[in-house]
Amino acid sequence: MLSLCGFSASNYYNKVKLALMEKNLPFEEELAWIGETNTDESPLGKVPYLRTAHGAISESDAIIEYVEALPSEVRLLPADPFAAAKVRELCVYLNLHLELVARNLYPQAFFGGKVSDAARDKALAQLEKNVAAFARIARFDAPFIAGDSFTLADCSAIVHLPLVSAATKSVCGKDVLAELPVRDYLARMGERPTVQKVNADRKASTVAMMARYQTK
Repeated sequence: MLSLCGFSASNYYNKVKLALMEKNLPFEEELAWIGETNTDESPLGKVPYLRTAHGAISESDAIIEYVEALPSEVRLLPADPFAAAKVRELCVYLNLHLELVARNLYPQAFFGGKVSDAARDKALAQLEKNVAAFARIARFDAPFIAGDSFTLADCSAIVHLPLVSAATKSVCGKDVLAELPVRDYLARMGERPTVQKVNADRKASTVAMMARYQTK
């Protein structure tokens, strides 16, 4: 049995969780807050990490590639090498060029902290550049972010895009994704039972996380 360790308020945890659910792979969840992780299994103390029969895997990108390679009737990467590379390309844009940059705004957007004006302006300028590039490769004209099928790119888009929108709107006074049909895309994805489950668990976990944060 696979054990997904972490907590459901984490978008990277949910990226992996969504892939596992979409592929119909059996797994259990083990709650591990930051600071309470097993550093033998996740050396940097990050979440998520996945415990397998062969040992543990940390880092969500490594985990999700492992999950995709497991036997399942559902593929989240196209069989065609070029199409698979385009899915991975989208994942890099979503994980690295959008979410990781927007993460600089999270302390103020979500945790009551303060981001300096310089840090805010730098993140906003980088995001505006990166969103324009992302818009050129995302398939908003198709049912899913990479085309006609649900892929690993959707696992990232579903969990990252709402945070990018919320953080930039809160801290920068503008949603950097507002000119893209992100809301319509997320509404479509929200009709999937797997996404509904992930979102419900995320909301409950966020409440628990904020309670922990406020008591520290």
